[in-house]
Amino acid sequence: MSAKSMLPYRNGVEDARYPPPLASHEDVVKDPLLFWDTLRSFHSALGTKFMVPVIGGKELNLHVLYVEVTKKGGYDKVVTEKKWREVSSVFNFSPTTTSASYALRKHYFSYLHHYEKLYFFKLQGPLLASAAEKETSCFKATGTIDGKFDCGYLVSVKVGTEILNGVLYHPEQPCVSMSTMQPCTALVPYNSKPHLAGRKRRRRRKGDPSRPKPNRSGYNFFFAEKHSKLKSLYPHREREFTKMIGESWNNLNQEERLVYQNIGLKDKERYQREMKEYKERRMDIELKQDKVH
Repeated sequence: MSAKSMLPYRNGVEDARYPPPLASHEDVVKDPLLFWDTLRSFHSALGTKFMVPVIGGKELNLHVLYVEVTKKGGYDKVVTEKKWREVSSVFNFSPTTTSASYALRKHYFSYLHHYEKLYFFKLQGPLLASAAEKETSCFKATGTIDGKFDCGYLVSVKVGTEILNGVLYHPEQPCVSMSTMQPCTALVPYNSKPHLAGRKRRRRRKGDPSRPKPNRSGYNFFFAEKHSKLKSLYPHREREFTKMIGESWNNLNQEERLVYQNIGLKDKERYQREMKEYKERRMDIELKQDKVH
């Protein structure tokens, strides 16, 4: 959606004007009920659609969002100084809620940006589009692949100054996971060597590079997936990842956990098969050496 399509219209004409304020900025900051009344009245006066957005399954408190952004100087200043992550920290979103800062920016732009101009900056007259609004109609994006799974990729995309995280699915065919015939949701790190916090990597026996890689449990795959996500979202909180991932694992229902357990079983089967082949090869080599001697 372009910035232009988000701007308030009146009777199909782009000449909407700011309505008279019904209270002061200080009053709507102090009184949440007054804030909600004035916000609904504002959108009603402009003829724009208004609804309470949802992030992570919970309704977003627009009053808290408005207070935090105006406390930092308003929407344009928060965008310029890249402070949306600071704003998002106030809400204590779940670690599984990805791209929270982007969602906050989008919802603020949709529902509070022009309200801010009226109540915080005390503007009157025709609605004004900011530089940030104009920029959103055309942008370039660059991205990297952070992980892969059988239905697509875990990606990071840089849009302007924002770094967003998400999942790209293959559109060609519906995808199921392993033998459960469930929708595919299991992610595997793009780097096949996971780094488990607080543990040293198990080194392979020197001089035997053909020895099969040990299998991992379903929880190991879950840990690697979540660690990859959390590291991009909270790069300075790595010591907390183990606890956060453990809590996320405990919150999975039986079907969600079964997805990862099936991946672990498949990996165990792979390891047993490769170890059998490995031992057979070793035995053949030893028999040949015995014959030589």
